[in-house]
Amino acid sequence: MAVMTDTQTPVRSAPAPVRRRSKRVSRPSALYLLPALVFFGIFAALPLVLVLYLSFTDWTGVGTPGLIGLDNWIRLFQNQAIWDVTWTTLLLTALCWATQTPMAILIGVWAAGEQRNRAVLSALFFLPLLLSTAAIALLYNRLFDPYLGIGRGFEPLRNILGTTSGAITAIVIVVGWQFIPFHTLLYQAAARNIPKVLYDAATVDGAGRWHMFWYVTLPQLRNTVVTSSTIMIVGSLTYFETIFLLTNGGPASSTRTLPLEMYFRGFKQYEFGFASAIGSVLVIVATAISLLIVRFSGFGKMRSTLEGL
Repeated sequence: MAVMTDTQTPVRSAPAPVRRRSKRVSRPSALYLLPALVFFGIFAALPLVLVLYLSFTDWTGVGTPGLIGLDNWIRLFQNQAIWDVTWTTLLLTALCWATQTPMAILIGVWAAGEQRNRAVLSALFFLPLLLSTAAIALLYNRLFDPYLGIGRGFEPLRNILGTTSGAITAIVIVVGWQFIPFHTLLYQAAARNIPKVLYDAATVDGAGRWHMFWYVTLPQLRNTVVTSSTIMIVGSLTYFETIFLLTNGGPASSTRTLPLEMYFRGFKQYEFGFASAIGSVLVIVATAISLLIVRFSGFGKMRSTLEGL
């Protein structure tokens, strides 16, 4: 602001000091976090601590747990059956990711378009999200029944749950049928946020539909791919109801996973201490995989794909 003196010489006043915002969280804002922190502490942190404690005991589900040190952990890593179950868990996780990810991307990109009847077909496709996991598993269990299901009229599927490869394939199909729609929603939302000017520029350069998808759409979906993959992999490591109701870990124990093994050890053999050690390993593995995905994908350093537009 200029001030005129008697000699008509403008004199500029000093600028007002700029107040810097404090980075400290205000007390009302901190109070807003309190319900979430209490909920997380009661239903997540506290159970994890209790499970870790029980992994060092010989608790059978009744009485007072007795501390036995590292016996359960030593037994865990020396048990060949646990290694076989771990391999089955990782195999199912890899197969679920490899089948669900490309299908979810393709359907999500299609659902984000403006095709005729797209909204109606998308709504029908998303119906599995509304169904119970237990109901879906029981439905497919009857569907794959060799005497009452589709195997009765189609011989190649007659004994699909009676072989190792067939049972694993059935699990991948059922899990994909239920959860692909969820990941499709993620890709649909991300595809709709891709700026149209990128496709216009690709069209001017003479790019076809496949080149647009490969060089424009997929790079713009990289953040969503990392997010979806993390959810998918961690979720695959904890599948229980589908496998329990569909195959019960069979044939023999070829489809028994870590969550199912934890259930059998705890509620069938009453080895809750050993089952808690399995649960602790499952949490550690899931957390480690999540951190590795974030670390090597560069997700933490990614910027908005809309920057500069």
